[in-house]
Amino acid sequence: MRKRLTYLVFLGLLISASMQEIKGQQLPLYTQFMFNSYIFNPAVAGTNNYYQARLNGRIQWAGMTDSPQTSSLSFYGPHRSKDMGFGGYIYSDVTGPSTRNGLYGTYAYNLQVDNETRLSMGLSAGAIQNRVDGTRISLLDPGDPVPVNAVSSDFSPDATLGVYLYAPSFHVGFSAHQLFGNTLALYDEDKGLNKLKTHFYLTGGYRYQLNFVYSLEPSIMVRGSIPTPLQTEFSLKAYYHNMLWLGVSVRTQDAVSFLVGYTHENRFHFGYSYDMSFSPIRHHNSGSHEIFLGMRFNPVKN
Repeated sequence: MRKRLTYLVFLGLLISASMQEIKGQQLPLYTQFMFNSYIFNPAVAGTNNYYQARLNGRIQWAGMTDSPQTSSLSFYGPHRSKDMGFGGYIYSDVTGPSTRNGLYGTYAYNLQVDNETRLSMGLSAGAIQNRVDGTRISLLDPGDPVPVNAVSSDFSPDATLGVYLYAPSFHVGFSAHQLFGNTLALYDEDKGLNKLKTHFYLTGGYRYQLNFVYSLEPSIMVRGSIPTPLQTEFSLKAYYHNMLWLGVSVRTQDAVSFLVGYTHENRFHFGYSYDMSFSPIRHHNSGSHEIFLGMRFNPVKN
């Protein structure tokens, strides 16, 4: 009977990754990943000459009971005089009885490759809290002698390592998350049964300036964790005067997404995306919604 509780609890944890269950991913998903790449790669901190704040909110599979809801807040930027970057972010990922919270701080160092290209390396370190509210779990057998009325949580140290090659017109990055591979122990009987898997992200993008008015930017993200299959996301955005953007994105075996956004005076950023699933789960929800808000501060270095 205890195996049944373990299954229910960690099924919720896997769903809280906001991805297909068959992928087995444990980290949150963002359709607008290209507008907050620091969340995925700590090496992005310090690659601009200004500090910026990013806020993301996502409702996955709207209309489903206890559907995943994810939010994150990040703040990052460069050292005033040295080739360094600093930052920090928090996130919360909630699915029914399961909650996952993370808090991280970041250090990055970048160096010149050629006249236009630089290479940045970054490390984020922090902690993850996984929490399960047993009072919200319903068992098939009411007489099961398991602690369903208990609330249990587990804290784990965590770290992310990333590299980022960038220039004015392109960027390529690679990062590895959950480097420690800690074991979760939410209930005594679960100890040793579930591990935080290392996840890998490969990202890239190129900006085509068509003329003084329009530009195009294709982006790609490949994500995965051993031994689960890779998942790839392709996106294409069109910009008007670097102020208004429209885009479309395709996530393999999952969904097609539509993006729209606006930048005000090159300082305030607003974005919205809608995911329309084409996997079997599309019959049980009305799509996924995501909002992105950003603020750019004054330059701190030349």
